[in-house]
Amino acid sequence: MLPFVEIFTGVERWLLPAACLLCSEPVSAAEGDALICDLCRLRWRPIPHPVCNRCGQPSFRGLECRLCAAWPAGLTRARSVVWLEPSARAAVHQLKYEGWSRAAEAMAAAMTALEPLTGQVCLIPVPLGGRRQRVRGYNQSERIASALAARTGLLVRTDLLQRVRETQTQTTLTPEARHANVSGAFCSGPAETMELVLVDDVFTTGATLVAAAAALVSAGARRVEAVTFARAVVDLPV
Repeated sequence: MLPFVEIFTGVERWLLPAACLLCSEPVSAAEGDALICDLCRLRWRPIPHPVCNRCGQPSFRGLECRLCAAWPAGLTRARSVVWLEPSARAAVHQLKYEGWSRAAEAMAAAMTALEPLTGQVCLIPVPLGGRRQRVRGYNQSERIASALAARTGLLVRTDLLQRVRETQTQTTLTPEARHANVSGAFCSGPAETMELVLVDDVFTTGATLVAAAAALVSAGARRVEAVTFARAVVDLPV
């Protein structure tokens, strides 16, 4: 005989079937309590290969990457799983601005095969400024990192990297202004010999990840890489 809780859950799903956060269509029982249905996840367009060895931008092998050519040393490799197009953008919006923190679970499920998530690395969520975290109630990058940890068994460290000053939103800034905006915005506790992977929701120009990696390397980290759920389409310099 089924436990009462399982019976109740089954009746509840029959009477009030779960709806996808993105398309509002019912989520099948086979998908459990997922907030984002399988069909919407299939709409997420993967980043095509080949990609730049360092920043992960799709590229032709043998040509210098125009996105990361001027990056300082520190961030060894960055990878993203999908393009920031309408369905993926909607998922990020629900996570960051609408309070649906469990949307991070679907993002993490898509991210688990990214190359930096191998070996005995520690996951480092990119910290928010205090004001933004108070408004949102949580750090979306930390929720993604926690969901990744649940799937991979990797350790999440939220005590190493700190944001030491508030920065203006990066949305309307040029690539050069983005790097200036976040330069020196982070500091790190001791990280000697550690191999670390930064976790964030969206990669645009890499400015935030580069600044965060610089702080970790200055604190002694042996290697710093990064993973993000989505990658924005940017106009690269000619």
